[in-house]
Amino acid sequence: MNYILEIKTILAQARQKAYSAINSAMVEAYWNIGKRIVEEEQNGADRAEYGKQMIQTISEELTQEFGKGFSKRTIWEIRQFYAYFPEYEIMRTLFAQLSWSHFQRVLKVSNENARMYYLKEAAENTWSVRTLDRNISTLYYDRLLASTDKTTVKHEMLEKTEQTKLNPADFIKNPTVLEFLNLPTNKSYTEAELEKALIDNLQAFILELGKGFAFVARQEHIRTETSDFYIDLVFYNYILKCFVIIELKTNKLSHQDIGQLDMYVRMYDDLKRQPDDNPTIGLLLCTETDSIVAKYSVLNDNKQLFSSKYLQYLPTEEELIREIEQQKLYFEMQHKNNNNG
Repeated sequence: MNYILEIKTILAQARQKAYSAINSAMVEAYWNIGKRIVEEEQNGADRAEYGKQMIQTISEELTQEFGKGFSKRTIWEIRQFYAYFPEYEIMRTLFAQLSWSHFQRVLKVSNENARMYYLKEAAENTWSVRTLDRNISTLYYDRLLASTDKTTVKHEMLEKTEQTKLNPADFIKNPTVLEFLNLPTNKSYTEAELEKALIDNLQAFILELGKGFAFVARQEHIRTETSDFYIDLVFYNYILKCFVIIELKTNKLSHQDIGQLDMYVRMYDDLKRQPDDNPTIGLLLCTETDSIVAKYSVLNDNKQLFSSKYLQYLPTEEELIREIEQQKLYFEMQHKNNNNG
């Protein structure tokens, strides 16, 4: 069956080439946009104020014309991209080798020499964004300069980043590329059939509770400097006056799951919460073959929400468990009927 392996290799290489071409075009386009912004800023009388207004206008116009991916923060990063790396001939070879996420991470480095070092090393050694992030966070460049035994420092870095090596599949699924092409990012991250069925049911169940819930979003895309996340369900409770995030896991509950939910809660408070809103509430549901666990998550300063009113308007753990069990049973019966048919 060697020919099958060869065919798979051909397809994998073709996908990688396609990604590289799209990625190169995207990064180069961002560099050129940044150049145009900087040039236009130089024509403004009050450059600081003029530049600020430009960022706002460009963000609004591009979002209206091309869809998501052009927030004010991103436009500012595109401007900064050119301002930090204005030499096209030096950067041209890096455009096809590194993703936009690589460049975004390096923009946070204050040392000019360190920025270029990290980019060149990431390109030459095919660092993933996670590897790049770890090396920047641990001051890898500074430690190399300060150390007389550079080999030991390099070996330690390789050992510590073994689990963060670049996976070609990650390139194909890069949300920034999908946004650049104006494709729906959540469509490339399909959930398992059971998880999808459970989330479908939970969405309807929460709204039917009649306890003040309004649907906000599903598979909402939240981006950090180095990662992309998708929140299963987001509601707003107009009685409690707060957002409610619901995450469902079909595997065993872990400390990482709880930590991730708390991160979502903090990020949502930072990005979406208005001054008159109460702190965001997070609800983590974990379903296994023989057990279901429901965990509420709030920040330490949210203790006032653990009141009778809080418990009164949120679904109880018993209600959630009963609803999930019923949906699991229905799903299994439907699956058997489909197979028998």
